Amino acid sequence: MDGTEGSAGQPGPAERSHRSSVSSVGARAADVLVYLADDTVVPLAVENLPSLSAHELHRAVREVLQLPDIALDVFALWLVSPLLDEPFLQFRRNVFFPKRRELQIHDEEVLRLLYEEAKGNVLAARYPCDVEDCEALGALVCRVQLGPYQPGRPAACDLREKLDSFLPAHLCKRGQSLFAALRGRGARAGPGEQGLLNAYRQVQEVSSDGGCEAALGTHYRAYLLKCHELPFYGCAFFHGEVDKPAQGFLHRGGRKPVSVAISLEGVHVIDSREKHVLLGLRFQELSWDHTSPEEEEPILWLEFDGDSEGTPVNKLLKIYSKQAELMSSLIEYCIELSQAAEPAGPQDSATGSPSDPSSSPAPVQRPKLRRQGSVVSSRIQHLSTIDYVEDGKGIRRVKPKRTTSFFSRQLSLGQGSYTVVQPGDSLEQG
Repeated sequence: MDGTEGSAGQPGPAERSHRSSVSSVGARAADVLVYLADDTVVPLAVENLPSLSAHELHRAVREVLQLPDIALDVFALWLVSPLLDEPFLQFRRNVFFPKRRELQIHDEEVLRLLYEEAKGNVLAARYPCDVEDCEALGALVCRVQLGPYQPGRPAACDLREKLDSFLPAHLCKRGQSLFAALRGRGARAGPGEQGLLNAYRQVQEVSSDGGCEAALGTHYRAYLLKCHELPFYGCAFFHGEVDKPAQGFLHRGGRKPVSVAISLEGVHVIDSREKHVLLGLRFQELSWDHTSPEEEEPILWLEFDGDSEGTPVNKLLKIYSKQAELMSSLIEYCIELSQAAEPAGPQDSATGSPSDPSSSPAPVQRPKLRRQGSVVSSRIQHLSTIDYVEDGKGIRRVKPKRTTSFFSRQLSLGQGSYTVVQPGDSLEQG
């Protein structure tokens, strides 16, 4: 399902392409290899492999790892194939597992597995993060790997030597020459190191209680809570390409590689090279469909409201991908799950106390303000979209009232903020 490459610190695509989750096959038994997010291998001796169900294999992995029953919902078996060769099995987070339920997990091993997976996605920049967030997350990794911060300890040297274990590689490269220069002095840390070091100090101050060392589960949970602020946490990722905006006198365009992240909440299109979000849409804000034109690549279409030079228009984004149909089906299934889910009951509340109908409603928590220029903010200006409004004959720069969408696939009209469009006879490039 996931075609992206391995994360930092893991084997690259060339090495992974030679993997196999079936190491040996005999007349009746086979050794099945299941990989964890940290690249640990769980070997399983399986009888009669062809008749084994995914549920039985999942249970076998849980038994070997001695995980509690909640792991049945938290994790899923994924078929991963970076180069579309022979796939291998990976045991990792279930994209359909809600974040609110993740907050109720207390088993340290389950938290560790979730932490390892999230850490790998951050270090590989599959989860784009602002520098401040990278430092805060890296500081928690420092605490897990190096122990509590100690003032008399040469922590800066430890951080410098293992910097790519704490921060994404593209952040480490920016100050590489400075780090090399500072190695001769051996005393001062570079700007990136200094921010990580300051955050490392704060982890110890926050987590210590009367000088007692906090359990690792506390730091695993803190890391996950920080990742919950990222809109694409827990997503399934897919490869794709989008058109670049025409530039220069010759209006040259071309394409750029993107990752399409799909979760229970919406869709994000992420620039694979620049490590920032190009477009983020909740399901209430879009319509979608996929097409497979003859002799052309399959396309996932995303339709949403926008503006062109201050004029409200409807926008169509084309995502070229061999996985277009799979993405379309996942969007549809996520919407069905969201619509079928009941509101959180008393057992899902933070306090666990039953709700009182006569009591006043709890205040609505405002979303955190995003930093100006944050990597998680949409950059629609970096996308080439088809902009249009329909008056029955052609495209004009006025936005009429609309009664139906270009695509039939969308949330029920009463639940979304997206204004649907009147189907037209023609489209032209905006």
